[in-house]
Amino acid sequence: MALGIGLLIGADRERRKGAGPARAAAGLRTFAVASVAGAVSFAVGGEILLAVVTLGITILAAISYWRTRDVDPGITTEVALVLTTLLGALAMREALVAAGLGTLVAGLLHARSPLHGFVRDILSEADIRDALIFAGASLIVFPLLPDAAIGPYGALNLRSLWLIVILIMGVSSLGYILTRIAGSRFGLPLAGLASGFISSIATIAAMGERAKNAPHMLKAAAAGAVLSTVATIVQLAAVLGATSMAVLRDLSAPLLGAGIVALGYGALFMARALAQKDGGGHRSDRAFSLPAALAFAAILAVIIVASAVLQKHFGSTGALVAAAIGGLADTHAAAVSIATLVATGKLGAGDAVVPILAAFSTNTLGKMLAAAKGGNAFAIRVIPGLIAVALAAWGSAAIAWPLGP
Repeated sequence: MALGIGLLIGADRERRKGAGPARAAAGLRTFAVASVAGAVSFAVGGEILLAVVTLGITILAAISYWRTRDVDPGITTEVALVLTTLLGALAMREALVAAGLGTLVAGLLHARSPLHGFVRDILSEADIRDALIFAGASLIVFPLLPDAAIGPYGALNLRSLWLIVILIMGVSSLGYILTRIAGSRFGLPLAGLASGFISSIATIAAMGERAKNAPHMLKAAAAGAVLSTVATIVQLAAVLGATSMAVLRDLSAPLLGAGIVALGYGALFMARALAQKDGGGHRSDRAFSLPAALAFAAILAVIIVASAVLQKHFGSTGALVAAAIGGLADTHAAAVSIATLVATGKLGAGDAVVPILAAFSTNTLGKMLAAAKGGNAFAIRVIPGLIAVALAAWGSAAIAWPLGP
């Protein structure tokens, strides 16, 4: 395994070492020998001998870099050589782990040009800043938050709230990157799908405004508007899964039915938009909206507390009213508030279906109002699809309920 790791990484370095007097010092044979040296040193002398061998190879790599620094100032090959030595030693203890890491390293080395092109040509300064914000939210803030019930009726959990915010930012960023890579031909439909992870209502309103200002992009704008509902459903399934798997299981049929209808309706308009010569271009300026994510967390916290209060005093009827009202602002916040009540044992999983579907329906009403602002031509194309999606959710639930627990 150690030999294979050295050969795999060395094969890529051999192709990049160049030729003539200015060629790099390490290639196929050097990497293979270094990996085997790491394995043998660990097998014979343990950690102490491995440290000595690794130090020696590090010194040789540093000398090699010093001799070629004027030709190639990078130190990727030198660092990879030292890492290959350690991977060879790791293969003596955890062969499969070492093989996986070796393959990962070889893949990263081989993907030099695509990775550099992606960072330099696709990502912007704002994208890097968003990536740092996302990393800070995920790796710094999240581990520091307490995983305990707090607030009125013990309804709030800061870690769970922040996990939902991280999930929203992450999925939105993925959609944003795909939009940047795809280019302008799929611009509006993909932008609608990606932006729907932040706010489908706002996306539909923006698409309607664009359709009003550029009538030739009506079909593409309609596709983006309806596909934003697909994002709503996907994100709803994701946040429910992160909050309560029991609720997600009970809502799997309604979500699947609504998703199929939304995807089919959106795909129809996307196909018509792609048939046009001028596909138009559109992309968001940012990967995600941090204020929108924080506002979502605030709305979610208020709805969770309100739902807990109403459920405490009025039972499932109170939870239904709270979810329906919350759905006007954001269906995910209302749904997660209900799922949180299930996760904390304050509500049964079966009792969560109707309140969440009620929130989904009132949110659809908000989308219809947003579509109406885009003019008659836009509304006529979008509103029937929104109604069909809501009906598909309720119809699928009606069919699935007799089969449920």
